[in-house]
Amino acid sequence: MSPDFPLSFLRDHPDGCSLAVRVQPGAKRTAITGVHSEGAESRLKIALQAPPIEGRANDALIAFLAGLFSAPKTSVGVLSGELSRSKVVLLNGVTRAQAEAVLSSVALP
Repeated sequence: MSPDFPLSFLRDHPDGCSLAVRVQPGAKRTAITGVHSEGAESRLKIALQAPPIEGRANDALIAFLAGLFSAPKTSVGVLSGELSRSKVVLLNGVTRAQAEAVLSSVALP
């Protein structure tokens, strides 16, 4: 993503920041694939190899984001949308500025 790209899917949270995501479980590989929607409704699109069965996709999402933000898995949690493709994830201990820096360095396909 270019540094000029609006990262409206990131929000400040008392414990760090929250990230609005749209997941695609059952993909060929786990990766950030783009941005879903625009403005206040925008969400970071993430493809997950894991199937949407028995919480495997949520576990894969948490592991992927923990690795991306160099945070322990216990610092990443699903705030809302546990059973939905649209989720809000808490990055505990990660500031919005830190998250913006990490996401700005991610190259999209």
